[in-house]
Amino acid sequence: MPDPSDLIEVTIDSVRVSLMSPQRIVILRENGTERFLPIWVGPYEAEAITVALQEVEVSRPMTHDLLKNVFNIFNALLVRVEIHTLKEDIFFGNIVAELDGKVINIDSRSSDAIALAIRAHIPIMVAKEVMDSAAIVPEKDIQDASLEEDEAEKTDQDQSEQPEPTSPEDEERLSVFDNFLENLDDSEPPAEDNTDDKPDPDKN
Repeated sequence: MPDPSDLIEVTIDSVRVSLMSPQRIVILRENGTERFLPIWVGPYEAEAITVALQEVEVSRPMTHDLLKNVFNIFNALLVRVEIHTLKEDIFFGNIVAELDGKVINIDSRSSDAIALAIRAHIPIMVAKEVMDSAAIVPEKDIQDASLEEDEAEKTDQDQSEQPEPTSPEDEERLSVFDNFLENLDDSEPPAEDNTDDKPDPDKN
């Protein structure tokens, strides 16, 4: 587990729909900055997160409500949840609790950890290493994309040969990224239909 000093606190910016798959994207925003961490989750996990964010009342406890109730019954104090590792395109989560003065670490999918954190009103923390490797800074990424396009245009002018066609995989990645940038502030959160938490829908 990472040292607490190497953790960055984030909040949930939004939950978004992928146009190319049934998956959803949870956008985490680093507190005080314009740095965002997109995490791909399944529809059921997205629904569990959205229901908690919107404070929708349910007639019976959902799975994450039940989990929170179990912690409460056993007098375990939920401290925080962590997204501590990104390995083979999967985010690994951890639930930190205290019981009888002892710190307990519980391995978790990042989507489940986030859904529990919302219900328990505890911090969501991301390891600095994960944030540095997978986060997006929209303004910077747009500028980088523009520079790449300018360089590509200059190269095309100097070369008479036709450029290689963009693969369907590349087009899909670019479409998802464009959709993320264009809808960062005004997209409505979804609620519907289980996948590991991945940063890219192409890598399952």
